[in-house]
Amino acid sequence: MRADARKNYSHILTVAREVVTEHGADASMRDIARRAGVGLATLLRHFPTREALFEALLCTNLDALTQKADELETSNSPEEALVSWFREWMAFAQSYRGVVALMAAAHTNPDSALYASCAAVHSASTRLLLRAQAEGTARTDMNGDDLFGLMSALGWLVDLPSFAPRADHLAHIVTSAILTNPSSNGVKKATR
Repeated sequence: MRADARKNYSHILTVAREVVTEHGADASMRDIARRAGVGLATLLRHFPTREALFEALLCTNLDALTQKADELETSNSPEEALVSWFREWMAFAQSYRGVVALMAAAHTNPDSALYASCAAVHSASTRLLLRAQAEGTARTDMNGDDLFGLMSALGWLVDLPSFAPRADHLAHIVTSAILTNPSSNGVKKATR
C-alpha cells in the first residue's frame, strides 16, 4: 500500500471509530466518509462493506479478547475462567453499540468479513466451556454454539440503554445457569 493510501486508511479508521462510538454499528458510511474528508468511493475502496470496516475497527479488540481467553485458560480455575470470559465479552460488547448483532449474523457466514473474528471468539468460548465441563463445573448439555448464542443474546440485551446498568447482574444470572454449582465455586454475585 502506498504511503498516502496507508495514511488515508488510518485516518478513515480513526474517524470511523469516533463515528461508531457516537452512533453505533448503524453509523452511516457516507457520514464516516464526509467526516474523514474523503469521498464515499475512497471509503468503499478501502472498506467495500460495513462488515469490512467493522472487521478493521474490531481486529485489535478481538485479538486482545481471544488472547485474554488463552490467558484465562491457563491461569484460572475452569469456572473462574468462564465467568471472567463472560465479563470480558460484556466489556467488549458494550464498547461498540450494535456490533454484537453484526457478529451474530456473521457467525455462520464464511463470506462475511467478520467471520474469522467470530470463529476465533467462538473457538475461545468453546475451549473454556469444554475445560469447565471436563472439570465437572459446567453443564454438559450445552456446546460452544449454545454458549456463543447466550453471549450474543446477552451482549445484544445490554446494548439496550434500559439493560446496560444491569449488565453485571445479567452476566451473573447466565453464568450461574451454566455452572453446575455457582454458589460454592467462588462466583461472586453481582449487585443490581
